[in-house]
Amino acid sequence: MNLKTFTRLFILFLVVSQAVKGDDGFVVDNIQVNGLQRISAGTVYNYLPVNVGEFLSEDRIPDAVRALFKTGFFKDVSLAREGSTLIVNVTERPSIAKIIFEGNKDISSEDLLKALNNIGLAEGKVFNQQMLEKVEQELSRQYFSHGKYGLKIDTEVSPLTRNRVGIRINISEGRVAKIKEINIVGNRSFDNDDLLDNFELSTGNLLSFYTKDDQYSKQKLAADLERLRSYYLDRGYINFSIESTQVAITPDKKEIYITVNVKEGDVFMLEQVKVAGNLIIDPEEVVKLVQVGPGEIFSRKNATETSKAISDRLGDEGYVFANVNMVPEINDTDKTVAMTFYVDPGKRVYVNRVNFQGNTKTRDEVLRREMRQMESSWASTSKIERSKVRLERLGYFEEVNVETPPVSGTADQIDVNYSVTERPAGNLTAGIGFSQVQGIIVNANVSQDNVFGSGKRLNLAFNNSDISTNYRFGFYDPYFTLDGVSLGYDIGYRTTDAQQANISSYLTDVANIGANFGIPLSEFNRLNFNIDLRHTSLKETGFTANEVRAFLKREGDTFITLSPSIGWTYDTLNRAIFPTEGGQYRLSALGTVPGSDLEYYKVSYKQQQYFPIAKDLTFSLSAELAYGDGYGKTDDLPFFEHYFAGGVRSVRGFNDNTLGPRDSQGRPFGGSTKVAGSAEVFFPIPFMKDLKSVRLGTFLDVGTVSNSPSNIGGDMRYSVGISGEWLSPFGAIAVSAGKPLNLQEGDDERIFQFSFGSGF
Repeated sequence: MNLKTFTRLFILFLVVSQAVKGDDGFVVDNIQVNGLQRISAGTVYNYLPVNVGEFLSEDRIPDAVRALFKTGFFKDVSLAREGSTLIVNVTERPSIAKIIFEGNKDISSEDLLKALNNIGLAEGKVFNQQMLEKVEQELSRQYFSHGKYGLKIDTEVSPLTRNRVGIRINISEGRVAKIKEINIVGNRSFDNDDLLDNFELSTGNLLSFYTKDDQYSKQKLAADLERLRSYYLDRGYINFSIESTQVAITPDKKEIYITVNVKEGDVFMLEQVKVAGNLIIDPEEVVKLVQVGPGEIFSRKNATETSKAISDRLGDEGYVFANVNMVPEINDTDKTVAMTFYVDPGKRVYVNRVNFQGNTKTRDEVLRREMRQMESSWASTSKIERSKVRLERLGYFEEVNVETPPVSGTADQIDVNYSVTERPAGNLTAGIGFSQVQGIIVNANVSQDNVFGSGKRLNLAFNNSDISTNYRFGFYDPYFTLDGVSLGYDIGYRTTDAQQANISSYLTDVANIGANFGIPLSEFNRLNFNIDLRHTSLKETGFTANEVRAFLKREGDTFITLSPSIGWTYDTLNRAIFPTEGGQYRLSALGTVPGSDLEYYKVSYKQQQYFPIAKDLTFSLSAELAYGDGYGKTDDLPFFEHYFAGGVRSVRGFNDNTLGPRDSQGRPFGGSTKVAGSAEVFFPIPFMKDLKSVRLGTFLDVGTVSNSPSNIGGDMRYSVGISGEWLSPFGAIAVSAGKPLNLQEGDDERIFQFSFGSGF
């Protein structure tokens, strides 16, 4: 309490004392409150420590005044007496009608309002002049965390009608202070550069405009110091310590210097490793989980991973609250560590109920059949998490979360609650797209990925472009049987002008009807079977090449083929769209049955693998191998079944379909053998990390097409570049800017490529 407030209270006390003073006080028969505008009389009665019918003595008066002042609602309070009525005179503090920020760019007004609300300043609350000092402190703290130390704040308070005020906060953010130097002092075993490679903060580089790693943050420095500590502890320096940290800023508040003083200590070796406690599971199985051993350099990382591996293994047996603590016994004389992992499994936990929330359209049974964690069985952490992944992979939900609260009144039961946010499952769309190859694309599509919430898929589509006109009807039931055997069928008709696809010139009309079914072999393995009956008609154009004419003369121009196929899929991707972890491997073989008008076969292998390398970075490797040939009465793979490479969906930087053999007219003809691969790093758009439907990437592509596997190596092409993908409401958009690394004579370079209106 400052001197001014104390003096005011003292004077009020004297005045009130004289006003209500009597020889022995008085009994309060009534209480009257004057001066209220916004605050109700009931609020005053609640805080006033005097009630009607009570005796008010002189020594209780200060407590009554103090109680009303403590509410913070009033800037003046006085008490008076009229007979047996206690008169309470108050002057309310004004309320805050509006808080306006001017000049803020780096931090949004919404975030600043949240920060001020945390210190008690918000629209609708009572205004206290003393809060303005806290406002400046809080806003400075917010901006300092963003590396802006040249901040200037000017606050204006304007009176408004009905005892209200408006607050205008003018902010001059200043420039971001950049890190000029980071020095580590006391390190003898490792160079500064090696240690600073593990820091998020840096002195700046070409990507600092995106990563902001050259902007000082107290939180980032604390995280970097923990990384530094882990770096040493993972290399045996068990007594490593950070002695002090200094952060200095230049007088102009534009540059920051960071100095970290460390004491390394000595390297410690593991003398022995033991596992103690109630192991529950087979000790030999526990030993396999231990990732450290005698004679090795002590590593906290390996020790932590061992504790987690044992804990996860116990969690799969129902001991989801198991504790595995690593306790080191340090011998400073011998520089050795005896490590013991103490296992406390706790109680075995059952699952009481598996509950679903948020699925307003999708039936519970559709979600429940994806569950790997069953009710009334032991809880398993891996099964609970796998069930969550399977729900995410359905494609029906934008978000899936899981919680495992304990059941009230029990010590060994939990519920597993999945909450989902549904995305629209039905679509009636008509639109126009554009592709550099296909030109203008007109499409109409009626689809329902989750018919009546049953999980079945229905599709009726029409697509028209410069290349082709396509009509298609399809149906798919992923759970035709309860154990996950799927069944689907489709009917389609397609006309194609191949020349418009930037390949050899000819026309095709294809009508087909097909059926497919899949059999799950395990959690991640699946066999798929297809059979297609196809009617194909070929036509020449004025630019048809000799190779096509020779084929038509030899084989005819109309073919009926029956082609069964079989495929094996191993899929561990964590999500169906824009995965960040896991892989997918596909091996397939197709062949027309003997006696078909054309006898040929095709085999292919595709794989994709995703590795999370940082919070917002994903590394992807993909590869494709494919081969086809004729058999029986058909000498070669029919030209309209050839493989192609090059373009936004293949080796970027080269024009679509242009890699590989060409026909007598010099147009791409494709081949019977294809090899392609890609290495890519995906990351979100800067400043738009919450937008999950967009991603950027940098890539290295490789691939080619040939008529002979022996010619693949010499014809290989390489390219590098950047890419972008957006799952827009109007269709999928893919763009790339690629540069060929080994452009050969006759190659068709295309640096910028894009496609709009076709699926990923």
